[in-house]
Amino acid sequence: MAYQVLPLTRLIEHFERLPGVGKKSAQRLAFYVLNMPKEKAEDFAHCILEAKEKIKYCTVCKNLTEQELCSICSDAARDDKTICVVENPRDVLAFERTKEYHGLYHVLHGLISPMDGIGPEQLYIKELLLRVQKNPVNEVIMATNPTVEGEATAMYVSKLLKPLGIKVTRLAYGIPIGGNLEYADEVTLYRALEGRSSI
Repeated sequence: MAYQVLPLTRLIEHFERLPGVGKKSAQRLAFYVLNMPKEKAEDFAHCILEAKEKIKYCTVCKNLTEQELCSICSDAARDDKTICVVENPRDVLAFERTKEYHGLYHVLHGLISPMDGIGPEQLYIKELLLRVQKNPVNEVIMATNPTVEGEATAMYVSKLLKPLGIKVTRLAYGIPIGGNLEYADEVTLYRALEGRSSI
């Protein structure tokens, strides 16, 4: 007799595939879904399918949107001479929460990582170059994470943009508020020194 996978087991396995969800969390989520009223479970499933069908990449910045242009690219009040380059759409949300940045974005959807088989051609770098050639900008802010892959991606994109006469800047990284200097690593301290400002 063939082994049959129970619906509960399959549900747990699907939740386990989500990033950051371990076995215990997957079980908790599966049982939560099972205890939902049928209408709420159907609505939950419908929301997932609807998001998959309707959400796409903005034709300009590659952020997530339901329209051809995302709400940021279509906002005439934004500074169209500054582009902040980020790794993924979650980074856009993080910057928008600050309410301090008023320029545009460009989402790469990943970082250069030869170990994972991800090269520049798998990212939206070519689209960024075409974009700045079509609509010249004053500054491109490289806002990739301060990891080996983030640094490599920032340097690679910077080398492609500089010959176009575009000012390329990098986010200042340093000591977090409430942090202790004795526990900071050398790279963090160096970044803190580099990004120092007048008081």
